[in-house]
Amino acid sequence: MNKLIYKLDQEVDKRSLLKHPFYKMWSNGELNIDHLQGYSMEYFQLVKVVPELVNNIVLKMGESKLRSTVEESQKDEESHIEPWISFATSLGVKKKDLLNHVCDENTKKAVSSLVELTKHSLDEAVCAMYAYELDLPNISKTKIQGLNKFYNLSSSDSTNYFEIHQEADIRHAAVWRDMIREIPDHKYEACVESAVKSLDAQNLLLDAVYEKYVKSFN
Repeated sequence: MNKLIYKLDQEVDKRSLLKHPFYKMWSNGELNIDHLQGYSMEYFQLVKVVPELVNNIVLKMGESKLRSTVEESQKDEESHIEPWISFATSLGVKKKDLLNHVCDENTKKAVSSLVELTKHSLDEAVCAMYAYELDLPNISKTKIQGLNKFYNLSSSDSTNYFEIHQEADIRHAAVWRDMIREIPDHKYEACVESAVKSLDAQNLLLDAVYEKYVKSFN
């Protein structure tokens, strides 16, 4: 295996969101509807900017042979916003409240960090996105299982977003992996650092959800 991919995969495993207290509670059936509603509003702040993250990479690609594939990924991400809105509304969140939600400062910081990472060099941006998307299929699977088993949420509105990501992010991560294989050795350190910052930002967003909607009400 490519040394950089191996290192990135290690970092994703080490900082997996599935190890975060909030997702552990989700998988164990320890959340309530208020927790899930809060999560849906905070995490929406990231969902709605993912197309921008991918576009930041497209803008750096020039005439790369993979440009059209990444552009397709961007269109995928744009199409994922409505399924998230359906997920939130299935929890009882009004669409206008979701769209007008003022997020936690740490949520804002996390999302801004991910946006900035994709404005760095192409190689660093790709590694940041790889670290974001690699584990999402597995995360999505556990979310669906939790929604079905513990929260009586099995309608297509509740699970469609996560069902989409069980498949789509396998494709997306494969594209990033192809690009990572072309990164020269002397850029590895910066690329790993970018991936770690991406993972830290993702965990910070969940920290925000946990602190605001779980810990403060327990």
